[in-house]
Amino acid sequence: MKKAIITVSFGTSYPETREKTIGAVETVIAKRFSEATVFRAFTSNKVIKKIKEKEQVTIPTVDQLMVKLKEQGFQEVYLQPLHIIAGSEYHKAVRQALKHQHLFEKVKVGVPLLDSMDDYLETAAWLKSLTAEFRKEEALVLMGHGSQHTAFASYACLDHLLLDDPIYICAVESYPSLELLITRLQNHSYKTIHLYPLMLVAGDHATNDMASDEPNSWKSQLQDAGFQVKPVLKGMGEFNEIQELFAAHAAVMMGEKSDD
Repeated sequence: MKKAIITVSFGTSYPETREKTIGAVETVIAKRFSEATVFRAFTSNKVIKKIKEKEQVTIPTVDQLMVKLKEQGFQEVYLQPLHIIAGSEYHKAVRQALKHQHLFEKVKVGVPLLDSMDDYLETAAWLKSLTAEFRKEEALVLMGHGSQHTAFASYACLDHLLLDDPIYICAVESYPSLELLITRLQNHSYKTIHLYPLMLVAGDHATNDMASDEPNSWKSQLQDAGFQVKPVLKGMGEFNEIQELFAAHAAVMMGEKSDD
């Protein structure tokens, strides 16, 4: 029985962070499930096109990959999303996979990083570990992508779990916004803000919208508000804790462990 695991994400056109994050998660999953072959897919056609033009490398969508897997004789396909929340891109990938369900003996779909309450608690614990050596005047601010999908509430949920910690969640494209956060930060005695992406990769948003010297970047806005800012261009996929959480989701999907 030929088994395929598809790891799907929005993707990134930044090669270095791509392998440190997406590639790293794929390596962990491949080692854990040696009986299956791991394939990569992206949901962003814009990113796929840019990689093709710059690197002459073609990364398929889930839709395209499902056709190829059928042609190559795979009978079972397991789709493990590497999305943080179950937003629009997650559901896009799921729809593309299930469209081809009738072609295979088995097609199963995993959950994003933040799905169950345990996922939120484990992610919160990992974030707390990043602040273990912080002084009183230091705080951690994380940039999430955001979504117009109802799943945008995931960011506020994670932020709420961390109300007693110097950790704050914001989103580029939805609530909670940086403007709201700056007011919260100013009500404390913070002097230094450590800025991380709450994203799988440290790609375009992290490099330009978060950490650049452009006037509207989060770094610049926080500096204008009176804080010293230390951006860290390190995607979540670089951290072993996150890699293992995705692998655990894949294990549940493949029937190797329960999700209770």
